[in-house]
Amino acid sequence: MVVPAPVRGRARDAARLPPLTRRGDTMAMSAPPRSYTARMVRALNDQHDWGWPRYEVVDGELLVTPAPRLVHQLVADRLLFALTLYLEREPIGQALTSPADISWAPKKLVQPDVFVIPIEEARKLRWPAVRQLLLAVEVLSRGSRRHDREVKRALYQREGVPLYWIIDPKTQTAEIWTPEAKKARVEREVLRWHPAGTSEPFTLALEELFRPI
Repeated sequence: MVVPAPVRGRARDAARLPPLTRRGDTMAMSAPPRSYTARMVRALNDQHDWGWPRYEVVDGELLVTPAPRLVHQLVADRLLFALTLYLEREPIGQALTSPADISWAPKKLVQPDVFVIPIEEARKLRWPAVRQLLLAVEVLSRGSRRHDREVKRALYQREGVPLYWIIDPKTQTAEIWTPEAKKARVEREVLRWHPAGTSEPFTLALEELFRPI
């Protein structure tokens, strides 16, 4: 497994990963698995009551994200609040944040920072019932840039997620991705989302999203 470097805390976390066991293996230490499953990742996440570090898996590759900085949580919370207010007026989905358990296959499990699922799936109150994301959002933080911009972006596109936002607090911009996009559209002013079945779009000025406390 190739792990991007440097990422603070990654070496410490690797020591906790489940060993690769083989019959007749008499070595004192075993290498971590080369390929992870959603079941293995759930077991890793269950070890952390606070949800950090966050473990995800995409096509067998383990993604480890350390606890984010305060600005990450502030931006995610503001976006969740704005989406929740919008969906109260346009009840086509439910806005949520991680910890989550979005899994499309045995070797795929992701936890978007903020996301919206169809209201019919939300009412079932079970993660296995969640098969669609109407909107996925990742807020960039230390250790997550490759995950968010490459690995998870490609997964969201393959799974047909209609809209994916990558929010960058450092540059105060948003990268806009759709399933067919070959290149992100960079938004510097307003986030806009007009899902099917709604009478008016969701809009949020980036100036408001990134305003000082």
